[in-house]
Amino acid sequence: MAIKKDKVDVVMVGLGWTGSIMGMELTEAGLSVLALERGDMRDTNTDTPYPKAVDELKYSVRGALFQDLSRETVTIRHTLSDVAVPYRQHGSFLLGDGVGGAGFHWNGMMYRNLPEELEMRTHHEQKYGKKFIPEDMTIQDHGVTYKELEPFYDFSEKVMAVSGKAGNLKGQIVPGGNPLEGERSDEFPTPPLQYQYSASLVEKAMRDVGYHPYPAPAANASQPFTNPYGVRIGPCNYCGFCENYGCYMYSKASPQTTILPVLLKRKNFEVRTKAQVIKVNLDASGKRATGVTYIDAQGREVEQPADLVLLTAFQTHNVRLLLLSGIGKPYDPVTGEGVVGKNFAYQYNGGINVIMPKGTQFNPFIGTGAGGVGMDDLNADQFDHGPLGFIGGASIRHVRYGGRPIKQAGTMPGEKVPSWGSEWKASVQDAYQRTLTIGMSGSVMAYRDCYLSLDPTYRDANGQPLLRLTLNWKENEGKMLTYIASQMEKVGQAMNPEKVVKAVRKTGSSWDTRVYQSTHLTGGAIMGTTPKNSVVNKYLQSWDVPNVFVYGACAFPQNMGYNPTGLVTALAYHSAKAIREQYLKNPGPLVQA
Repeated sequence: MAIKKDKVDVVMVGLGWTGSIMGMELTEAGLSVLALERGDMRDTNTDTPYPKAVDELKYSVRGALFQDLSRETVTIRHTLSDVAVPYRQHGSFLLGDGVGGAGFHWNGMMYRNLPEELEMRTHHEQKYGKKFIPEDMTIQDHGVTYKELEPFYDFSEKVMAVSGKAGNLKGQIVPGGNPLEGERSDEFPTPPLQYQYSASLVEKAMRDVGYHPYPAPAANASQPFTNPYGVRIGPCNYCGFCENYGCYMYSKASPQTTILPVLLKRKNFEVRTKAQVIKVNLDASGKRATGVTYIDAQGREVEQPADLVLLTAFQTHNVRLLLLSGIGKPYDPVTGEGVVGKNFAYQYNGGINVIMPKGTQFNPFIGTGAGGVGMDDLNADQFDHGPLGFIGGASIRHVRYGGRPIKQAGTMPGEKVPSWGSEWKASVQDAYQRTLTIGMSGSVMAYRDCYLSLDPTYRDANGQPLLRLTLNWKENEGKMLTYIASQMEKVGQAMNPEKVVKAVRKTGSSWDTRVYQSTHLTGGAIMGTTPKNSVVNKYLQSWDVPNVFVYGACAFPQNMGYNPTGLVTALAYHSAKAIREQYLKNPGPLVQA
């Protein structure tokens, strides 16, 4: 029989970015908030002090901050007729674990959507006509506009001490920033990070070709900053240990460096680690959540009653919990009915490798998580798609992440080199100082046959079905990246290189889950305007169970060419405001179906 705990006002499943934000906002409103985190407590001071933090073997190779896939993972297949198999080694994406989640080990790329991306179907139908969108492409509007979210983007950036330069400030185009961005109400909290030598070359080449480069927005502070919660954030020292690592400089924004120092001290907030939530409990009507059930560190089943249930875990975990709990109708790709699991998407990435003449010295070990140069001329609908025959685009950026000896010391691009020995050493030595990559983060549209469901065969350590991912690349994305790579090749050539080597998969190839691409998985609990086309409304509130709210990138109806954290955090603050100002006064649906 399950142990039953005392009731709380709010129970949250997961304590990463969205859990930390919602915990902060709702404790401030006077509610008692409990966060249930399945992983360990993680703290910058004790878990990642220098030099412990810069152990490449431990963190980049062995994945010390990642989920234990032997206990719980996902299964993956390409098509409906395939049999899914378990994802047993971290490859294509990296599932975080513990307090802070993926927000503890991310790089800090902090973008806002381009306005048209939030009204995807409406924008494209109005500009190109309804027939331009393929029949099997199930893209839709988010149900919320850029203008509505702008104040929450702004606040998120201030919480994270984001560095950058405004390009569209209160409707005025500002030199030095991104002229294609949506209108901003304020400048970035901290100035742009300094360009490394390679970024300066790329910026000039982009400009010479006719594009509009700008300093990439980075949740890596460029100078000391005190955020709205009173937390002090230090300046980045360009150590080159960001992705896969905690930040010992307190410069990279994470829940630990921006929110938790205040939240953890609040008397009406509690976090329980090693607490794996297995179900959201519903009353007899199935229309109201009564709390959650979790497995504690001793393997005991515990019932936690609550008035509000917030799913604040990673995208895949939130969708799986909805399916396990029977909240919403599961999506059926054959009939097109149901919504939970619908519109699963990823990102379609590539790059241009530029090899400069011998004697060039980039010093790649001087690195940041997100500082560099970017451009949006080939992103979203910033260019005419009519004659090209595809939808979507990519954010383009050059960032020097570092020059670490194990994972970042590659051989010369385009050469067939042995994986060890004297030839390998010579190639690494030749490539290290004179190569650079211009990356392309490509959007991926939603399709009828790309979705999430419970696996009929495989189960986790607690005996529950694993989440099954069904996805493969489509012709639209292949056309998109092929075109963008051809344009970016011109940027590479403008640098007067020795050689330019494209790193773009062949159109028609399948998703290779063995190779890291991004941890930007989206969809499955999508937002929208009606219960028929979405799982949650514009405030991330469940249409079916109004005292359940679902956060994170699972709410995205399709994927964009940006990193998701900016939109994820803006949506969380937008939801928090609605809960505080509307829901608490009159609990129930915030949007009438």
